Amino acid sequence: MMRERVRAALPVMLEHEGIWQGTYRHMDLAGNTLDLHRARVECVFPEQGPYAYVQRNLFTWEDGREQRSELHATLVDGRLHWDTDTFTGHAWQSAEGVLLLRLDRKDQPGASYLELIALAPDRDHRIRTWHWFRDDRPWRLTLCHERRVQGA
Repeated sequence: MMRERVRAALPVMLEHEGIWQGTYRHMDLAGNTLDLHRARVECVFPEQGPYAYVQRNLFTWEDGREQRSELHATLVDGRLHWDTDTFTGHAWQSAEGVLLLRLDRKDQPGASYLELIALAPDRDHRIRTWHWFRDDRPWRLTLCHERRVQGA
């Protein structure tokens, strides 16, 4: 039932179901790399329960550091909504099937970002860009390239 509600509101969102692997590169506005790490992102759309979407992340760095997180979103007024320890925000779909997110950071006062997620025509690759703002001014960019390694 919940999946059908997501399909009605955000049909392209379900095309992201599965496990994705890739890299995330955070850059300053001059294009200098601030951080580069590998990512494994699992996108799940539960049939039942309180959440319309669950995302499990594993980020790893060359020096051995790891960061894991699990993010839950609800479906409200045709948008996915998050309210986590580190951010709050929502996602919607453009008429062309691009996913857009607006997220305000709780862990970085004054920081927010707009994210654009575009699936490649093969549906097994995607590119994500994050456009960061701090105190309403451009601050940094994040580029993500991911490949689906396991389907839904």
